[in-house]
Amino acid sequence: MKNLWLESRPTRTQQARPMNDHNPFAGYQLPPLAWLRAFEAAARHESFTLAAGELSLTQAAVSHQVRSLERHLGVTLFERLPRSLRLTEKGAAYLPPLRNSFDELAAATAGLFGPVGKRTLTIRVPISFMVLWLAPRLVSFTRQWPDISLRISTVVWAPAASDDLADVDIRFGDGNWPGFQSTILVRQPAVPICAPGMAEGDDDIARLKSLLSSAPLIHVTGYENLWQRLVKPLGLNLPPTAGMNIDTTVSALEMAAAGLGPAIIQLNLAEPYLRDGRLVRPVDMAIPIEESHYIVLPEGQKRLKAEAILFRDWLFKETAL
Repeated sequence: MKNLWLESRPTRTQQARPMNDHNPFAGYQLPPLAWLRAFEAAARHESFTLAAGELSLTQAAVSHQVRSLERHLGVTLFERLPRSLRLTEKGAAYLPPLRNSFDELAAATAGLFGPVGKRTLTIRVPISFMVLWLAPRLVSFTRQWPDISLRISTVVWAPAASDDLADVDIRFGDGNWPGFQSTILVRQPAVPICAPGMAEGDDDIARLKSLLSSAPLIHVTGYENLWQRLVKPLGLNLPPTAGMNIDTTVSALEMAAAGLGPAIIQLNLAEPYLRDGRLVRPVDMAIPIEESHYIVLPEGQKRLKAEAILFRDWLFKETAL
């Protein structure tokens, strides 16, 4: 008969491994933080020399730390080119979670043990998004981080090229801005809105016909086709009047609330006017739009300020509510 007790005894390796049902990686030895910092900086700069300048080390020390990390992981993280570095497939896959970890660590440290006194965060944001969505919510951020001084610049159109004027950009568009990393904040459809009593009728089609004939249509610059997209599938035609064109959503909402005409506006931006009754949705219709509001952070050689990370994480929580 086999000795079942002997067969069931753990091996020496099994005996040495700590039991931890809650953390499956408890037995894995993480690389030293210095090696990880050297890799992240070298990847960002694509250079051991520039990373060394940032970390106040010699080029040889940074190169040695990255080599040590590669030996620890058992993979090559960089292709060494004559004048620069290029991430390998494994290196490119390792960088985003590592960078996110550094960002979270920086944000947590700044939030809990940040320096006493004022810190400044510069934000650039479309004026309509600022007035209609961000401003009413900012009190939550300022109460949570009273030592961060906000410097806010409102714009109508986002700058075409990358620059260092803002720590954080909020932009409206397709999410494709060279030199920036963009993450979607809010995507909502556009809806017809008008002043109360402007549209009459017993159903959506009748009210829409009434709306089209009651006053000139208000168009937001860049989205003049929204009215056409709304009426064309219904077999309706736009009125021959030229209508009115305005370059910001907040101005279009004010014009509509004054009774100058109906407009088609993103639902989340129209909500303050709909809540207080200055505007109504005359028809139960909506138009999906591809563009959205994004938080846009600069890519490249600079690490994000801890304040920018705190603001980014706060924004994501607000948009999830």
